[in-house]
Amino acid sequence: MSELLTRLVPPAMANARRDAKTYAARMAADPATVPGESFGPADWPHYEEAERKERFGIDDATLAPYLELSNVIERGVFYAAGRLYGICFHERPDLAAHMYAPDVRVWEVRDGEGDDAPVLGLFIGDYYAREGKHGGAWMDSLVEQSHLTGRKPVVINCLNLTKPEAGPTLLSWDNVITAFHEFGHALHGLFADTRWPSASGTNVPRDVVEFPSQVNEKWALHPQVIASYARHVDTGAPLPEGLAERLRSQGAFGQGYATTEYLGAAVLDQAWHTLQPQEVPADVTAVEGFEHTALADVGIDDALVPPRYRSTYFAHVFGGGYGAAYYAYIWSEVMDADTTEWFRTDGEGARDGDLGLNREAGERFRREFLSRGDSRDPLVSYCAYRGRDPRIEPLLRRRGLN
Repeated sequence: MSELLTRLVPPAMANARRDAKTYAARMAADPATVPGESFGPADWPHYEEAERKERFGIDDATLAPYLELSNVIERGVFYAAGRLYGICFHERPDLAAHMYAPDVRVWEVRDGEGDDAPVLGLFIGDYYAREGKHGGAWMDSLVEQSHLTGRKPVVINCLNLTKPEAGPTLLSWDNVITAFHEFGHALHGLFADTRWPSASGTNVPRDVVEFPSQVNEKWALHPQVIASYARHVDTGAPLPEGLAERLRSQGAFGQGYATTEYLGAAVLDQAWHTLQPQEVPADVTAVEGFEHTALADVGIDDALVPPRYRSTYFAHVFGGGYGAAYYAYIWSEVMDADTTEWFRTDGEGARDGDLGLNREAGERFRREFLSRGDSRDPLVSYCAYRGRDPRIEPLLRRRGLN
């Protein structure tokens, strides 16, 4: 895994340096810049966003009227799942009436169309923030599928959207991607087909668990999917194709910094967890020097791109169960990028240019991977539909690092 991380660093750092020059020039031309002040990491978000808006001409204010919550979930997230896997969703307000909060929704998920289609399980959508609710977004299995117990899955997706005092709930583009992402986890739980609950659904190694969710994100921009859900909240007009194309064209924009800051954190995780006990810094003032050396050794300039998390607040690896496994996200994305390419390639997952949005590809992915959980080695499951081990090249192309 260290080889994967160090292979990604040079092109990611090179892209970050290139972008930094662009943003430094923007900052120098900005009338608000204090004379003599130089571009640094704290300036990156502001000038990257300004560059994004100028280059692609889209922002949340432009997109929001086309991204209403119910449309995104029912005509986007559910629509894509139906096209791929043939499942249907039937809302159950009778069950929702007994839930723990009034805005929580419940759907019965059926494996096919019609009232006689077998029930796969229940899906619960808890989308709004409220007092006492944990922040962020996540999926959980309230009941895990198991042939041993005879139980069917009950899975939940939680977001933390601000509920408007009146009118529709409009989303940012990041919210849309998060909804698709978390439902990828939900599908992993709903499609579980194992004897043991401990091997069911998302009970897989940490470097695999994010893979199905990352794959599911990619359907948000599929031409047929976005045409289904991205409708103006007042007029019902579809999102203009020009805006959809500009969303797609962002591609690898900003990936130099994003990849490098992630890699920096993953490298620190590995560096700490490969120390001998006697090598661990005994003085907190030595931590920053340790970080700098570990990052410099692989080619990361932390003065330009600091790691996503510094050691002193890196909760994932010192208190969150990720110890030595923060690399999991990038390995999951290696599999995701390789699988997305399989879906989109005619003769592999795609049929007649449909970019993989078909039942044949979906059923193969479901049967060989999503349903298996940890009942067999996930790499065996991966090869069963992909025909080979994951390759890194699709990820390099996606992030503009090739």
